[in-house]
Amino acid sequence: MAASPQCSALAAAKDKKGLSYAQIASQLGLSEQRVIDICTGAAVPSTGEFNSLASVLDIKSPAPQDAAHVRV
Repeated sequence: MAASPQCSALAAAKDKKGLSYAQIASQLGLSEQRVIDICTGAAVPSTGEFNSLASVLDIKSPAPQDAAHVRV
């Protein structure tokens, strides 16, 4: 199964910023495992979580949408 556009955007931004999952989690006040799950597609982020991740990772465009990542 191919990665969703949302997960791919998060992963690309994470790599571009050079941040670890632990660094992102620390900035967001989330567990490292929660950040990993969101970035790999194992968990669906809430709108707030995605917006917080987008802010930390400097994602400026709207979140991609697909059936695998319906906003809650």
